[in-house]
Amino acid sequence: MLSVAEASQTILAHVAPLASERVALLDALGRVLATDIRSPVTLPAWDNSAMDGYAVRSADIAGATPNAPLILRVIETVAAGGFPSATVRVGEATRIMTGAPLPSGADTVVRVEDTDGGADQVAIRSDRDAARNVRSKGEDIHAGEIVLAAGRPIGPAQIGVLASVGAAHVEVTRQPRVAILGSGDELVDLDEFESVLSGRKIVSSNTYALTALVRDSNALPINLGIARDTPESLRERLASAAGCDLILTSAGLSVGEHDYLRDVLRDMGAEMKFWRVRMRPGAPLGFGILGTTPWLGLPGNPVSTMVTFELFARPAIRRMLGHVRLFRRPVDVVLEEPVTIHARLTHFLRVIVTTHTNGALTARLTGPQGSGIVTSMSLANALLVVPEDRTRVEPGEHLHALPLTDDATLTTNFAL
Repeated sequence: MLSVAEASQTILAHVAPLASERVALLDALGRVLATDIRSPVTLPAWDNSAMDGYAVRSADIAGATPNAPLILRVIETVAAGGFPSATVRVGEATRIMTGAPLPSGADTVVRVEDTDGGADQVAIRSDRDAARNVRSKGEDIHAGEIVLAAGRPIGPAQIGVLASVGAAHVEVTRQPRVAILGSGDELVDLDEFESVLSGRKIVSSNTYALTALVRDSNALPINLGIARDTPESLRERLASAAGCDLILTSAGLSVGEHDYLRDVLRDMGAEMKFWRVRMRPGAPLGFGILGTTPWLGLPGNPVSTMVTFELFARPAIRRMLGHVRLFRRPVDVVLEEPVTIHARLTHFLRVIVTTHTNGALTARLTGPQGSGIVTSMSLANALLVVPEDRTRVEPGEHLHALPLTDDATLTTNFAL
């Protein structure tokens, strides 16, 4: 059996970023840039005001105080979107709004709070703004420079930058099409829930969880349905994955009488890379290449399916999307309760991580840790990593935890 790290390295060695596609700017949110973006413009395009106030010469306001204000003549008003028509000379000021171009002759904008707000003349009551509150031309972007490099994930701030340089469409790495196949005669979709109520079937919850996990990873789920426990049904369903970039299956990898998946894949020409990993839950994990498409065989137990997706499928999808950072960042946590394990495997236990006012993170189990207890995952915000050489961990000891969501370690109270 491979270690968790060895299995991850094997999978990632056989996936690569996909080709690029051109999309409208707002459709690029959450995607990864495939090409460098150069700006055709300089921003700001001119020196402009960072405040509502008065554009002046700094020499003209030296020594101004509330008790000894300096009086300047207001020569015009320039609103945002307008342009000045006159040069500011000795003893003069231009009333100016935030973002408006700075008139020639001025090197300072006095905020309106430090004036009497006059229209024809203005009393300057402080010189604290001398040579300040001016945004210089090109202080943000110069024409011709790369503003965002290929490989950069696109979030809201990047959307703003792209819009400011006129990038109405951008080249991004294509979203992978991920085929999802459940298998088992006992499984049905939600439209057959009556058979569940009658005690004859169970819902294929893995199909729904995997679909959600794939979408959450910003990939496109392709539901292949539920294969029956026959080689023919598995072969037919797997053949329908043609054109997909990754195949995810759940169950069918063990050595039971009706576990045909490995044999079917071999018969279809798949190159098997591994099918066991030293971990719990999720030891019966398989990986191979079917034609040119990576296949990842996840265990059938619901918790095992979700845990192995987080550890192996999500990083693979992120690489296909063009990301460089593939894994969630582990955090150091202090255990609130003892943990005992009974097998020399790396364990991934479902925990609730809590942030305390002193910044410390603590972890407690969500309850029973059976791989069929779906609620243990729904309650968790992290996976506690117990190394295979630790059979017992006491309260107060430190371990690593892998957040399951972006807000897993956020506190409910904001304090600096």
